[in-house]
Amino acid sequence: MMGQEHIKNIQLLDDTEIVAIFEPDAGMRDIAKSLIPNVAFENSIEKLLNRGDIDCLVIVSPNYVHAEQLREIAHINPLPILVEKPLITDPKDQADIEHMIVTYPAPIWVAMEYRYMPPVAALINEVEKTTGGVKLLTIREHRFPFLEKVGDWNRFNEKSGGTLVEKCCHFFDLMRLILKSEPVRVMASAGQSVNHLDETYQGRTPDIWDNGYVIVDFSSGARAMLELCMFAEGAQYQEEISAVGTKGKIECLVPGPGRFWPEHLGAAPTPKLIISPRSPRGPVERTIAVDPLLLEAGDHNGSTFYQHQKFQQVVLKNGTSEVSLHDGLTAVRMGMAAQESASTGQSVDL
Repeated sequence: MMGQEHIKNIQLLDDTEIVAIFEPDAGMRDIAKSLIPNVAFENSIEKLLNRGDIDCLVIVSPNYVHAEQLREIAHINPLPILVEKPLITDPKDQADIEHMIVTYPAPIWVAMEYRYMPPVAALINEVEKTTGGVKLLTIREHRFPFLEKVGDWNRFNEKSGGTLVEKCCHFFDLMRLILKSEPVRVMASAGQSVNHLDETYQGRTPDIWDNGYVIVDFSSGARAMLELCMFAEGAQYQEEISAVGTKGKIECLVPGPGRFWPEHLGAAPTPKLIISPRSPRGPVERTIAVDPLLLEAGDHNGSTFYQHQKFQQVVLKNGTSEVSLHDGLTAVRMGMAAQESASTGQSVDL
């Protein structure tokens, strides 16, 4: 799904061409071919990297091979990269990423699409003015279960990194971005209550969690909380973010993918931004429009396009990525700490 979403959004950019793909799965190759009839397929990353007509790379492979592929690219041809989240799934790979932070000679952008959803971007733009400095940040995601993936890799913690890494690194990244502070302690309660319990893969029942709460203390004194439920696809909004400070409160409401909205209910909900100052009291609600063309190109409220638009400029101008390897790695560390806390019942210091 994400590979197709990246293709569709790259195709909306000016002066850009997808020239070659490494895709081991035959079914996914067929879909990619239908989207890009003239694209070339290479049967290894090495052959892809040895082409002379590639300016940058997009990694949209399963979570558990991201680190391995980054190492291979760094060794053969270190081009600019946009790599999907999570950056890693195994703590053993942290040292290699830390080494790449200081040695990789080209920009690497970690794909944290949620930053660029128009309602979330609007909240980020106005959060300081509205709150006077955030003291409490709450992120709620009530959504559909994990979709089917190639080889069912996302049904197991060992390949996905666990739900609080795979899914929630987005939200830990938003916490750091909005609070402008670093996490110091993580507390979590989470588990698998509903989803995938009736499924088996090679005799194994999936162990991926489907709900949880995570509380994070930050060095600034601010607190953040994540509430996740992945059996709530009947909700009107998929993400709800609120930030509160001494001056007031700001919220954004983000609908889920339009293709999942029930037709009998009419038009899908529209994103909203709500500003609630303490004085004068009273919320002000604003609709945040998203280009229908961008909504058709993916499931992330247009954010994938805006991300690629910015990454394109980084590549063309040899600029700096807005979402760095350090950002991607820190979000994963927060997710791993949350997984540990929920498993042990103990808070985890970072």
